[in-house]
Amino acid sequence: MSDTDPLVVFTPSGKRGHFARGTPVLTAARQLGVDLDSVCGGRGICSKCQITPAYGEFPKHGVTVAKDALSGWNAVEQRYDDKRGLKPGRRLGCQAQIMGNVVIDVPPESQLHKQVVRKAASAREIIMDPATRLYFVEVDEPDMHTPTGDLERLERALSEQWDIAAIRADLTLISKLQPTLRKGKFQVTVALHKSHNEAVARVVEIWPGLHENGLYGLAIDLGSTTIAAHLTDLETGVVVASSGIMNPQIRFGEDLMSRVSYSMMNPGGDKEMTRAVREALNTLAAEIAVEAGIDAGLIVETVFVCNPVMHHLLLGIDPFELGQAPFALATSSSISMAASELDLTAINPRARTYILPCIAGHVGADAAAVALSEEPGKSDDLVLIIDVGTNAEILLGNKSGVLACSSPTGPAFEGAQISAGQRAAPGAIEAIRIDPITKEPRFRVIGCEIWSDEDGFDAATKTTGITGICGSGIIEAVAEMRLAGLLDESGLIGSASQTGTARALPEGRTHAYLIHD
Repeated sequence: MSDTDPLVVFTPSGKRGHFARGTPVLTAARQLGVDLDSVCGGRGICSKCQITPAYGEFPKHGVTVAKDALSGWNAVEQRYDDKRGLKPGRRLGCQAQIMGNVVIDVPPESQLHKQVVRKAASAREIIMDPATRLYFVEVDEPDMHTPTGDLERLERALSEQWDIAAIRADLTLISKLQPTLRKGKFQVTVALHKSHNEAVARVVEIWPGLHENGLYGLAIDLGSTTIAAHLTDLETGVVVASSGIMNPQIRFGEDLMSRVSYSMMNPGGDKEMTRAVREALNTLAAEIAVEAGIDAGLIVETVFVCNPVMHHLLLGIDPFELGQAPFALATSSSISMAASELDLTAINPRARTYILPCIAGHVGADAAAVALSEEPGKSDDLVLIIDVGTNAEILLGNKSGVLACSSPTGPAFEGAQISAGQRAAPGAIEAIRIDPITKEPRFRVIGCEIWSDEDGFDAATKTTGITGICGSGIIEAVAEMRLAGLLDESGLIGSASQTGTARALPEGRTHAYLIHD
């Protein structure tokens, strides 16, 4: 293919190449080694090869994508859409043909080797004081001689039995109040939410009789590249399930400033990114509820941490001002709101959302959460905390004060611009050790607990193979190379004669260290 042919850029892999007009997207993906699934041989039957094209200006990739960058919707796609349905904006990779420069996102469900998102929750000893609590009450039955409404009698019961002075309820709750009271023979359990800045509690749910199926909240880390969620029991504080997905905004730009740029150069681009991330959050909420075996309607709270750009896009605020000095935030305060305002429809319709405050223009709620959790401001010793991600935050301080800053690390730790780099998926090197004497490496890949120098490794990795190295592997490789004397303090890899190993190979004016061939 020549450079005059259309350029195709696949996300989230970042792989790109030029292809002749009329080339099916699936064919281009296969030739580039993009992880796009297909089991029906391109007949448009299995739907495994669904893709999402993105249109507009993409300075990061150096392309402008026109609306006719792919061939038109064809009869095969229409037939599949009529029978099973395609999400808005989706195409079938086996049917859509490349007609011009295009950026194509491969969603998680279309990836043969699923991205591994690992953000574990560590338990801390805390005093439980949830904003949402359960209360069992016995409500007086209606009386013609005392013509008060059911809501008012519920309020009186809560006042008399639990010393709760006042409540409020929205119309969706009031509409189910009467049948619920009568089903429970006027004995009901209500979930009341009272945030730190509200004087009156909200009724977010009501059940007939004694409700014993729990109450849950979602703690969500909305990152630039990944979204992690932890489902938490609001009564015990126990994390009952954890899950994560890729942030679909990657197709608009791998780093934050690329997304700000996309919003600036494409009218409505901010709304497009907001819609994409909210859809992903609903998918994640539904999946984690299924994983935990609970009714998603029992999720009545969500808490978000995120960097300022993600914060604005989640809220539906154009991040334009964050793209230029002085990097002004629309608001730096914490926000309490209805989850429905964020279009979070997969959970309880009256669920409440809390978003932690941002610290500065590019030091967000995620850094605030780290400070809240690790408490460097309470330490006698000087504490350094580094949160490494696509956007990295650094906190330094002690009792005398804490300083915070951020750095656009970029997607390097997702494998971008690394010759054998890739995102975390089965077959990727995730851990490495280098013998300081022999300089020989041993490594472990995702999907296999056996190290490369142990018996059974080849058989265990026969299916996935050794596909590349992911972020955790890159970090460990650099550390191990430094410890083994392969890497000097300036970051240069020594030659074979300098390091004493034939694994140090000349690469232009510098050298490379061979981990696996």
